[in-house]
Amino acid sequence: MIEPIGDTIDKGTQLLADPLHAALAAGIAVALALGLHAAVFFLLRRVARRTDASADDIVVRYLHRPTRLAFVVLGLMLAAREVPELREVWSDIATFVLPAVVGWMALAIVRALVEAAKLKADISVADNLKARRKRTKLTMFSRIATFIIVFVTVGLMLLAIPGVRDIGVTLVASAGLAGLAVGAAAQPALKSLIAGVQMALTEPINIDDAVVLEGEWGWIEDIRTTYVVVKIWDERRLVVPTSYFLEKPFQNWTKQTANLLGTVFLHLDPKAKIGPIREEFYRQVEANERWDGRVKVVQVTETTRDSKEVRLLMSAKNSPTLFDLRCDIREGMMEWLADNRPQDFAKLRLVEEPEPEPSA
Repeated sequence: MIEPIGDTIDKGTQLLADPLHAALAAGIAVALALGLHAAVFFLLRRVARRTDASADDIVVRYLHRPTRLAFVVLGLMLAAREVPELREVWSDIATFVLPAVVGWMALAIVRALVEAAKLKADISVADNLKARRKRTKLTMFSRIATFIIVFVTVGLMLLAIPGVRDIGVTLVASAGLAGLAVGAAAQPALKSLIAGVQMALTEPINIDDAVVLEGEWGWIEDIRTTYVVVKIWDERRLVVPTSYFLEKPFQNWTKQTANLLGTVFLHLDPKAKIGPIREEFYRQVEANERWDGRVKVVQVTETTRDSKEVRLLMSAKNSPTLFDLRCDIREGMMEWLADNRPQDFAKLRLVEEPEPEPSA
């Protein structure tokens, strides 16, 4: 039996009305949520600009984007309670979207708090050991917290998918040998991750430490959960696993303080007078703005038949400044010796053996 045309049109109109009603409700909810979010953050930005501290500006900047999505999700949830057509659609995607929103919010809060705390750890001061230790701990905490939040968020999002959940149960039921294989394959990564946590607790290195490893001299530029970036003096980058700093010896020049001692060696004639050299060294190092005023010493540390080794000891506030200071003093002392005491440079002496007397 053929239905009347009027009944067919009515049924089609009802089918079309449900999605249109849901879409209209969702659009209104999203628009109101975005408008409310814009108004709230407009006020927050004005309040943050009026304060002298920069921490509130950082928090507002980091929370702007994730809270916008959170406002939209909240608006859709409220609209779904009132509109049955939207409730059916929203119930299918809410379990997938909500973990993502919560994870993004948690990640933004952690990063905002870490960046705000770093403002109180100024590493540009002369003695910046405490600031560098604090920055290192904050960096490691941020890396570990980010890993945990992302891991948990992705896991919750995958569990919201029925098919993935069933696959996960099946895999868990038969994960004996597979777990051993995955554990063996992931051992290097897990080892580096655990080493990163140990480094955050034991602090063998900190951000901006001056270190010598693998024959290279540089500074700790970045510390990740699985590797460390060392900036070499010639602008190269040495990437080292975090486990290296717990298993192998290396030199840390700024473990206790940023202040360092440096040396310049002069090889002079054994007859050279030390008094004038000491006076000239004192004059040059005191006139150099890179010297921190702590140490200035001249000592004869070695003698041979043809020369003696004179050590000029000086101090500076950090390793880059010390390197430049040593270069300045080495150049200045060599020029002064060439202009004023050229006879003090080491010379190679040849000893002539007496000729044997003729036999009678």
